[in-house]
Amino acid sequence: MGEKKGSNASSNNQSHCFEPFISPNPITSLNPVQRFPKIDKTAFVSQFSSVIGDVSICNNVNVAPNVSIRTEEGTPFYIGSNSNIQDGVILHGLFNKRILVGTNGYSILIGNEVTIAHGAMVHGPCYIADKVFVSFNSIVYTATVGRGSFISYNAVVTNGVRIPPGRFVPPGAHIDSQEKADVLSTVPKDSKEFVHEVQRVIMNFPHLITCYLGKIVAPADLPMTSDKFGGSGHS
Repeated sequence: MGEKKGSNASSNNQSHCFEPFISPNPITSLNPVQRFPKIDKTAFVSQFSSVIGDVSICNNVNVAPNVSIRTEEGTPFYIGSNSNIQDGVILHGLFNKRILVGTNGYSILIGNEVTIAHGAMVHGPCYIADKVFVSFNSIVYTATVGRGSFISYNAVVTNGVRIPPGRFVPPGAHIDSQEKADVLSTVPKDSKEFVHEVQRVIMNFPHLITCYLGKIVAPADLPMTSDKFGGSGHS
């Protein structure tokens, strides 16, 4: 079980009116063991967001305002390095349903340099590989998304499909069969450029966030996640 120590980075800046809700999962018949989030000290969890239960958040991850990450049912979640969870995103999972990655099972595994854009929902069991872009108001549910793929706004990817690496899901598309997934085109150049620019901007967010909150510090010093949340990495 993770141990509770210290406080999240946001509590170390000058704005104390609202802080992220970072908590162990409640004890229930579905999930009888309490586990605390493990948040790397270089990650940032914004005010107004919730991180609950067995969640690992790796280095340089940005969690924007009004994000809900809850493992009181499906568990565990893992968010890889340099990933970007934007405003209003929901991460949740079905009880006792996991995707195997290597020898480990996850309700949700999000790789490195992934962007989950405004208002999207990722509902486990899901695996989203490195460098994937999940666009505005889209849904990924019981699916695997290959490295470098692009899921456009208002799209739905579900029903156990596996999106091959580097594929483009068009706006509003419903990819609910493997036949549909297998005929997707590759990601166009303009979409790749868009993702590259988003990632570039996100890497500047620690500076922007600290300015917004009224305290300028070096990025490495920003998210003073104390040992309350343990370390980072696969659990």
